Parts: sequence; structure tokens; C-alpha cells
Amino acid sequence: MNFGQWLGLVALILSLSVLWEIRQLLLLLFVAVVFAIALNRLVRLLERVGIQRGFASLISAVLLIALIGLFGALVVPPFLSQFRELTQLVPKGLTLLEIWINQLFVWLPTEARQYLPSVGELGNQVQPLISGLANNFFRLFSGFLNLTGGSLFVVVITIMFLLNPQAYRQGFLRLFPSFYRRRADEIFSLCETDLVAWIVGTLFNMLVIGSVSGIILWILGVKLVLANALLAGFLEAVPNVGPILSTVAPAAIALLDSPWKAVAVVIAYFLIQQLEQFLLVPIVMGQQVSLLPAVTLLAQIFFASFFGFLGLFLALPLVIMVRILLREILVKDVLDRWEGNLERTSPQELPEILPPTTDVQSPIIRE
Repeated sequence: MNFGQWLGLVALILSLSVLWEIRQLLLLLFVAVVFAIALNRLVRLLERVGIQRGFASLISAVLLIALIGLFGALVVPPFLSQFRELTQLVPKGLTLLEIWINQLFVWLPTEARQYLPSVGELGNQVQPLISGLANNFFRLFSGFLNLTGGSLFVVVITIMFLLNPQAYRQGFLRLFPSFYRRRADEIFSLCETDLVAWIVGTLFNMLVIGSVSGIILWILGVKLVLANALLAGFLEAVPNVGPILSTVAPAAIALLDSPWKAVAVVIAYFLIQQLEQFLLVPIVMGQQVSLLPAVTLLAQIFFASFFGFLGLFLALPLVIMVRILLREILVKDVLDRWEGNLERTSPQELPEILPPTTDVQSPIIRE
């Protein structure tokens, strides 16, 4: 390697190191982009009725802040009150579960008991697992607090994107070679389409799951309906992990009343998730943002390990964008056009391995 190559390698290593140090800032920037994409649809609707973009952007930002403030004023105080009571009831429910298991051991024959571990032994085996989950939970929760601290930054950047999106877009496109800028614009349009579909579908699923969970808990007579319903709706944004976590609290509270009620809560939540997987996801999300479950779970573990709660929450939109970039850049623009030494195969002669992509007229953030 000559001096220029060594210098390029050192510059690459330093660049990766800097990006790693500011990874949380980059994630917050991605959150601002996602919010800008969602609000930009509202801005376009306001522009169609004759409102200038500056005023339309201001109206959208004020509406977002007002909704957040209204949510905080009407929902957060009773939720915090119920959540405080929730933290007191869950340990009591777990203690009652231990007593219930001990009673089951008494009913079992003596020959069967010697092959089963006692409750104390089960507790000793489960305690390290619970401690590990608690540590990870508090680490994720601290990441959530850091996220709330960066909310002002996200709001400001989102408003800036909305006021003059074309300038930011053109500036980013200039980072690409001139021959590839039109193609990069098309790829950004595809990213917008899938991200908007994910945002709308996720919000709808959160509303449906939270409402249905609240109605079922109210019918079963479980305490703290509002807190548990909001928890179920919020955790719906985190696939795989969220629905499981949202079941623990209402089941433990229901166990304080009777064992059958706790079983009914678990069954009801399981049926709700089946309703979502087989009805809501195919209809709302469609094939456009469908991902393999294993890919989603691995992405959640990866991003949560490196970025905490924010990475866990943004795992799905990040995977959606990575999938589009790999499909459009690596597969279509590189691999499908690769000409071998022995035979030259045009892209038209290749088998159709991916569904055709529809052209999208609007870019990620377009005026």
C-alpha cells in the first residue's frame, strides 16, 4: 500500500469512530426525518387548500405539540397514578402465584413431588434471569429518559426539515455522483412510501390494540384499565417483545382476584395478538412493509444492544430502510448488472427474484 492508500484507510477508521461516538445523535436525526415524513403529508394537504408552506408547516408543528400537550395533560397524570399503584400490585400478584403453586404441590402425590423442583428451587433458578431482565429493563428505561431529553432537539430539527425540505434534499443528493443522483432520488421515494405505510399502520395498530385491550380488561373487571390499555398500545410499536411485556402487568393484577381471571387475561391477550397478526397486519401494513419474523427479532436484539431503548423502538423502520437500500442498490444496481467472464447476461434475462417496485412520484420530503 502506498501513502495515499494508508491515508485513506486512516481517514476511514477515524470516520467510523466519529460516527460511532455520535450514534445516538444520528438516531435522533432519523427520528426527526420520520416525523418530518409523517407531518409532510399533512403539510401537502394544507398546501392544496391554498395555505403557504411556511404557515402549513407551522400549523402542523403546533398541532403536533398541542396533541402531545393534550395527551400529557389528560392521560399522563391518571396513568402515572395508576402505574404507581401497578408497581405495588404486581409484586403482590407474584407472591400470590407462589402461594398458589405451593398449594398445587400439596395436591400432587408424594411420588410425583420428588421429581419436581420446589418453589424455592425454582426461585433460585429464575432469580438470575429476573435480575438480568431487570438490569436490561432499567438500562432501556434510562435510554428512554435520554430520548425524552432529546425531544426538543427532534422537534426543532423536524420543523427545520418541514420549512425548507428541498434544500436539505438537494444537499444530501450532492453527496452522490452526478450520474447516480436521479436513481438516488427514486430510492428515497421508495423509502418514503414504506416509512409512511409503517407509520400509519403502526399508529392504527396501537389504537386498535390499546382500545380492545382496555375493553377486555374492563369486561373482566381487572383493575387499572387505563394504565394497562395504554401500556398495551404503546408496546405494540415494539414487535415480538412488546406484546409479551404488556401481558405481565394485567395478568399479575388479575391474579390478585382469582387464578381464572389471570388465565383469562393471558388467553385474551394471546387472541388479540393473533387478531393483529392474521387480520390487522395483512390489511393495514400490506405486503409493502412485511418482514420475516426472524429478521425483525434479530434486528431488535442488535439495535437494542447498541442503541438502547431508542434502537429497540426504531428497529423496524431501520430494517425497512436497510432492506430497500440492499434491494435497490446492491441487488438491482450491482448484482443484477454484474457480467460474468464466461457468459454475459443482461438484467432482462435474469429471473424475477423480487416483486416489481412501483414508481413513486414524491420523494422523502418534497415540497
